[in-house]
Amino acid sequence: MSLDDSLIRPFAGLRPRGADAAAVAAPPYDVLSSAEARQVAIGKPWSFLHVSKAEIDLPPEIDHHAPEVYARSAENFQRLIAGGVLRRDSSPCYYAYRLCMGEHVQTGLVAVASIAAYDSNRIRKHEFTRPDKEDDRVRQIEALNAQTGPVLLAHPDSPQAEHLIASVTDSMPVADVLADDGIRHTLWVIDDAQRIAAISEVFGAMRTLYIADGHHRSAAASRVAAARRGGSHATAGAEYFLSVIFPASQMLIMDYNRVLRDLNGLSEDAFLAAVGERYTVTASDARVRPQRSGVCGMYLQGRWYRLEIQPGLVPASDPVRRLDVSVLSEQLLGPVLGITDLRRDTRIEFVGGMRGLAELERRVDSGEMALAFAMYPTQMADLMAVADAGQVMPPKSTWFEPKLADGLVSHLLD
Repeated sequence: MSLDDSLIRPFAGLRPRGADAAAVAAPPYDVLSSAEARQVAIGKPWSFLHVSKAEIDLPPEIDHHAPEVYARSAENFQRLIAGGVLRRDSSPCYYAYRLCMGEHVQTGLVAVASIAAYDSNRIRKHEFTRPDKEDDRVRQIEALNAQTGPVLLAHPDSPQAEHLIASVTDSMPVADVLADDGIRHTLWVIDDAQRIAAISEVFGAMRTLYIADGHHRSAAASRVAAARRGGSHATAGAEYFLSVIFPASQMLIMDYNRVLRDLNGLSEDAFLAAVGERYTVTASDARVRPQRSGVCGMYLQGRWYRLEIQPGLVPASDPVRRLDVSVLSEQLLGPVLGITDLRRDTRIEFVGGMRGLAELERRVDSGEMALAFAMYPTQMADLMAVADAGQVMPPKSTWFEPKLADGLVSHLLD
C-alpha cells in the first residue's frame, strides 16, 4: 500500500523542544472562553492560546471571526517559528502521546489521517456539524497553512498496535507537561524506520477509525483539501489531517448531564406523577450517580431520585434511540417538559461530568435551574454502533476526558 492510499501516515511535526513544551501547551481552542483565555495567557508569551485564540491579543470588543483575528493568529504562529520556540522535525515521524488524569491513563498515536478515508466514511462520524464552526476552522487552517488542533480518534482494540506504541514509552520523552488542570501530557518521537513501517501496516489493516471529538476540525480539513485540489496551492499535506488515535477501550467518556430552568408549568406532584408513568422512581438520601444504562439520577427541590426506565420503552434495536440521552429526550424532555430542540431551546443547559454532581445541586439550589438529570455516560461501543449505522447522536451525548493539548505537535500543510 502506498502513502497515497494509506489510512494514516507519519509527518514532520512542528513542536516545542524540552522545557519549552510547558510554556507552549494550551487547552483546546474550544474549551476556554475568550475571557478565560485572556486570563490564562497573562505572562505567557509562548502560550499556544495566542495562536488558537488570537482575539486575546486584540481589543475585547472585536468580532472573534474578524479577518484581523486570523491574521494575528498567523503572525503569532510565525513568531513562535521564527524565534525557534517551534521547530519542525527533519523527517516524517509518528509520535506516542500519553494522557494521565489521576488513575486514568491512555496512550495513543499522533499521526495524520487520510482525508480520502474520512470522505469515504472509513473514518466515521457520529455528530452533525455547524457551518459557522466549520467556516471558522477553515479560515484558521488557511491562515496558518497548518492544522494545529488535533482530532481525537479511536481505533478498535488491537494488541499489536498497542504494543508497538507502548514499546516506545520506555525511552526518554521529548515533552512532559503537567498542565494547570492536573492533566499530564507526555510525548515521544517515533523515528525508527522499521517501527514506522510496522505502525503504518497495522493501522492500514484496520477496517475503520472513529471520530471521538473534533468533527468540525476534520470537516474543515476535508473542505480545505477539496478547495486546494487542482489549484495553484495544491499540497499533499492537505490530504491528511492531524489526529491522535487511542484504543477505544482506553478512552474515557464522562457523563453529560442536563439542567432545566422550569417544569413546563407543572407542579412538583404533577411532574413526579408524569415521570412515574415512564420510570420507576425511588427517592434517595444520597446523590445518584448512575452505574448502568437505563438508570438516571434526578435532583428536584433539594432531593435526589433514582429513575429506572421501564424496559418496554427502550427500542433496543435502534443504536441512537436506545441511548440514555435519547430515552430521556423521548420520554421526558419532549412530551413532559416541552423541550424538543436541544440545540436551540434556552430552557435546557448541559453540564460536563468533570464538574461533578455537586454542580447540578448548586445550579438547582441557587434557583437558577429547577431540575437536573445525572446521566449514565455514553459508552464507546454505543458511539461506534451509531457511527457504523451511519447515524448521528443527539447533541451533548459525549464528554471526553482528558482533553488533548494544543501546541505539542502541529501539522504544516506544505
